Amino acid sequence: MTSTVGKIFAIGDIHGCAARLRDLLYRLPYEPGRDRLVFLGDYINRGPDTAGVLDLLCGLKERDPDLIALLGNHEYLLLEYHRSGDPALLPYLRKMGIDATLKSYGMHTAFSLQSLDFLPPTHLAFLTGLRLYWETGEYIFVHAGLEPDRALAEQDATSFCETRGNFISGNFDLGKKVIFGHNEFELPLVTATRIGIDTGAVHGNLLTSVELPGESFYHA
Repeated sequence: MTSTVGKIFAIGDIHGCAARLRDLLYRLPYEPGRDRLVFLGDYINRGPDTAGVLDLLCGLKERDPDLIALLGNHEYLLLEYHRSGDPALLPYLRKMGIDATLKSYGMHTAFSLQSLDFLPPTHLAFLTGLRLYWETGEYIFVHAGLEPDRALAEQDATSFCETRGNFISGNFDLGKKVIFGHNEFELPLVTATRIGIDTGAVHGNLLTSVELPGESFYHA
């Protein structure tokens, strides 16, 4: 658990939309050293400029080492293929838009996916250093969700990266508000116990950030 000073700005699924991310960051009243940026995962695939997104994030991380970046299901599957080499994962990567990621790096085949040698070292280090969750005294930040009946430390990447269903519809209160992405909404989902901020930027809707604790929203 980590105590924080200042505001927290959580940002939802980016999916290669580097221009939207630049616009959103410009609009945030964020002060490095005082406030905290939290990215909820899914930086890669589908959109036109994954390379540009990771350039931005690596630059932010270099200037602000306290930046928090979580693992999304898109990064998880790519890293799992890198680890295992299981060819059964390739159709899923294709369906998730990995070809757009390769194209953003100037490559048009999947031959480099297992080695990840198409990634600059800084981008690879960023992806392999992603967290499963981040917790403060008031909030739990995850990519997709969690299993409310299990301790955070006992849950695995599948829980944090891929949960939908019962996490969205269930009636539970962990004593902390859960901030999440992954599950796409036209507008941010706000309840007494959860805030969902994946608003489908890659599908032509908005990229969203929530400022905490004030629960103000910013869009690009």
